[in-house]
Amino acid sequence: MAPLFGNVRAIVFDLDDTLCGYWDAAKAGLRSAFTAHGVPGHSHDSHIATWAKVFEDINRSLNDPEVYATYCRTGQPTRERQMHETLRALGVDDLNHARRLADTYRAERNAALQLFPEALEVLDALLPLYPLAMLTNGPADIQREEIKQVGVGHYFTFIGIQGELRIGKPARAAYARVEAALELSPPDILMVGNSYSADIKPAIEYGYRTAWVRRPSDVPPSAAVDARPFSQPADSPIPDVEISDLRELPPLLGIG
Repeated sequence: MAPLFGNVRAIVFDLDDTLCGYWDAAKAGLRSAFTAHGVPGHSHDSHIATWAKVFEDINRSLNDPEVYATYCRTGQPTRERQMHETLRALGVDDLNHARRLADTYRAERNAALQLFPEALEVLDALLPLYPLAMLTNGPADIQREEIKQVGVGHYFTFIGIQGELRIGKPARAAYARVEAALELSPPDILMVGNSYSADIKPAIEYGYRTAWVRRPSDVPPSAAVDARPFSQPADSPIPDVEISDLRELPPLLGIG
């Protein structure tokens, strides 16, 4: 039987929680920040619950053109605003305190960020055989820091970062930039990502092949304590395959 992705000519990877464990690193960074600079009398769970509410509110504000322009360039103002609003909700209005929290969170999150154990093995296997691209959302400075931290930049012929493109997934224009860089049409490209809404659903709609990466760790710190990874919405398009480990990809491509 022919491999599922035997006709694929290039592969596009998401970064966060596809190649590296961003949410785990974010949780570690928040714990360190609130342990070092939290508000006395409030538990860690209280800090996180408050931060999560602020996180959701601020995310909605990113659609404002002026806010978005700054966010694309750097995550620092948004990070400080999140911490300042969290402190205010906990009864402390101190911008310097918020900056200490924001700086500690950033440093500790970056220090905790790691590739998934199989990521390099799979990238090494694919690199001689396929052009590889990355398409990732987030501010330019944060995403570049992450790519440097985990040491994968040299694997990719094109790296499309929301903050640098000024457009992010799931927008068609973001995917079009990948196609132009690879000089390929969507049916020739495999999209590998963890986010159904940003990676998988739009890629299916645009004509890509798709591998949905589903890991138990893919739960943001803003989610409820007992939350599980997001499920596929009802009556939505179905990916070609669901995987829990990147080592499942090479056999699907006919490698090994």
